[in-house]
Amino acid sequence: MAVYTSVSAELLDDFLSGYDVGQLVSAKGIAEGVSNSNFLVETTRARFILTLYERRIDISQLPWFLGLMEHLADQRLPVPRPIHDRHGQSLQQVAGKAACLIEYLPGVSVSQPSPAQARAAGEALARLHVAGAGYKAERRNDLGRDWWYATAADLGQRLDTIAGGLHALVADGLAAVDNWPANLPRGTIHADLFPDNVLVLGSKVTGLIDFYFACTDLFAYDLAVLHAAWAFAADGSAPLPDHEDALFAGYESVRPLDEAERAAFPQLGQGAALRFLLSRAHDWLHPAHDAMVARKDPLPFARRLAYYSRLDA
Repeated sequence: MAVYTSVSAELLDDFLSGYDVGQLVSAKGIAEGVSNSNFLVETTRARFILTLYERRIDISQLPWFLGLMEHLADQRLPVPRPIHDRHGQSLQQVAGKAACLIEYLPGVSVSQPSPAQARAAGEALARLHVAGAGYKAERRNDLGRDWWYATAADLGQRLDTIAGGLHALVADGLAAVDNWPANLPRGTIHADLFPDNVLVLGSKVTGLIDFYFACTDLFAYDLAVLHAAWAFAADGSAPLPDHEDALFAGYESVRPLDEAERAAFPQLGQGAALRFLLSRAHDWLHPAHDAMVARKDPLPFARRLAYYSRLDA
């Protein structure tokens, strides 16, 4: 989440008049994240999140994302439901941007999850994979391998301006994922389930949010993303054994991995590390202007990539 586009109180009040949600009480920008403009909106009836879609999102794909969120909410997953206006529409325009008013869910995002929270996140991801099986529409992973190769080529030697040797590390990682597993179980995945996209109260998951990288891909790749995001020390140097064990236990309590998925995990981990190393490196070298958002350091994911590469040696 972030704020790239300002929305005046007058514009927001006019926007809300098309909904049966009460009168505007307050609104404030939410600074976390990198992709969209987000506002916490409070009315006389409830709280909502207003999202304006800004970056890395194909607007034509928004009905797919919003439909997925509705499907998962219907399956009783803790996923915020898009709010429909009085004409039954959820996708809108605000300040010249595609926008959606979304249900507010209680809970907080933790920066240092506990093992119990890691277990709950693993279980929630597996439940998402099972529930998503009923969502038949498919969407390719726009930030998958083709994007990794293209982005690495675009950044080239400039990667070494972030840290010496980073270009070579990325090249080795891309070589390691060249023979990507193709026949593992697949379906709808979140693809970005970091701690800041999970709301918790204690050790209970109360919200899974930010589905705008969701796609159809390997379930075990999604688990590798979760592992990279939840099971490491903050600097990415080494996994935390208690978190790692809890995460896998939570996931497999709902959807056990098969042997092929287990065998492929070091390679899938390298792919997950590359995806976030490269997106962060891109943003580091192409910083956004006039946004309430801080660049994220790519180097913790360089260290994760090195770790997964050692597992695959």
